[in-house]
Amino acid sequence: MYNGKSTIGVITARGGSKGIPRKNIRELGGTPLIAWTIKAAKQSALLDDCVVSTDDDEIAAVAERFGGRVPFRRPAELSTDAAKSIPVVQHALTWMRENEGKTFDYAMILQPTSPFRAAEDIDACVRKIVETGADSVMSMKELVDFSIPKLKVLDGDRILPLVEGEGSSSASRGELRRVYKRNCAIYLTKTDVLMAGDLFGADSRAHIMPEDRSVDINTPADFELAKFFARNRTTPYTLPPTPQQ
Repeated sequence: MYNGKSTIGVITARGGSKGIPRKNIRELGGTPLIAWTIKAAKQSALLDDCVVSTDDDEIAAVAERFGGRVPFRRPAELSTDAAKSIPVVQHALTWMRENEGKTFDYAMILQPTSPFRAAEDIDACVRKIVETGADSVMSMKELVDFSIPKLKVLDGDRILPLVEGEGSSSASRGELRRVYKRNCAIYLTKTDVLMAGDLFGADSRAHIMPEDRSVDINTPADFELAKFFARNRTTPYTLPPTPQQ
């Protein structure tokens, strides 16, 4: 607990990835992708519990081999391409209450596709949401050398401003207002807000992460970038030996 408030991490790892088949257990730096997130969660000082939500028995087995807790299987209807994060976390929270008698003030979505988020990022988000009383805290990264005036649309091959009147002259980098986007590594929300069907709430705060911890793997090209960053990192675990039959 932190200041009397409890937080559960939910590692979301369905089995049906299309862009990169079996993505969540594909090896990165010699270790299954999901293990990177499990290690960060286990190293956190402020998560009170963490569970893996998956529909897939192989993912569950790999997660458990690397120290993850998989107390249930996610229903098939919450494991399709169209499934959203909120119902997945609502299911996990309901299961924990009904089967283990546990309730939490906050829930944190941790996607295995963000392998380089660290325990320090997790704990910084927990501290911020408790200390500010915000409805949510989201991890973000700065978009370098980016601004709304630089966004364009095409009419055929004719370049037009996205926003009328913007971009009539080129601004120097120092003149640009800083712009940020969610990096998908951490979504932390009050559980009552989540149970009402809202991921962000009225008051959402930012935790800024550097580029090298903000890799979000959705495509084969993303995976190659992750391999580049993984070369200079200590992998979370060595693969445990397969038990003898």
